[in-house]
Amino acid sequence: MPPLVAPLPPDHDAEVAELAAFFNETLGFCPNSVLTMQRRPAIAKAFIHLNKAVMENHGRVSSALKRLVGYVASQTAGCQYCQAHTIRAAERYGAEEDKLMHICRYQTHPAFSEAERAALDFAAAATTVPNAVNDAVVENLRRHWDDGEIVEILGVVALFGYLNRWNDSMGTPLEWPAHESGEQFLAKEGWTGGKHTGYD
Repeated sequence: MPPLVAPLPPDHDAEVAELAAFFNETLGFCPNSVLTMQRRPAIAKAFIHLNKAVMENHGRVSSALKRLVGYVASQTAGCQYCQAHTIRAAERYGAEEDKLMHICRYQTHPAFSEAERAALDFAAAATTVPNAVNDAVVENLRRHWDDGEIVEILGVVALFGYLNRWNDSMGTPLEWPAHESGEQFLAKEGWTGGKHTGYD
């Protein structure tokens, strides 16, 4: 099935293109999701500003961990487009190979600290429908992270709530570099790219 709405060229809107240079750092390309949003430039611009604010590194919730939080949220939601993007961005921001290769086993794999597990458990619970954030999840999260850091972590989950729904509903075509990252790190866990692959 082709995408619901096709992406526009990267130079379609000059203001969006200037803002979207941010993604050259995070992914190495402007994502097709943003190229589709620019059919209404205000949406694309607002999204890019939100993405930059949420992903800004303030300290212990590192840029790499934020992308792994985004991965767990996207995996829980089932969006294979966002799974490929987040694992690629985590690698680009310095996540250790052990974490990239074993993110699906973060609860038990020794590459992950207890603090990271608490953040990733929270991401999964916050993404689950109906919401599964309970007293145990909250207590464990607060054991490792302060209020500002929790806001950062939930900001990532909420950002990907938007992106998961956008990309799975839109059937956004997966860019080849993201597809390669998905194959490298996720295919062994059953990742295929799903509805987001098969386009020229």
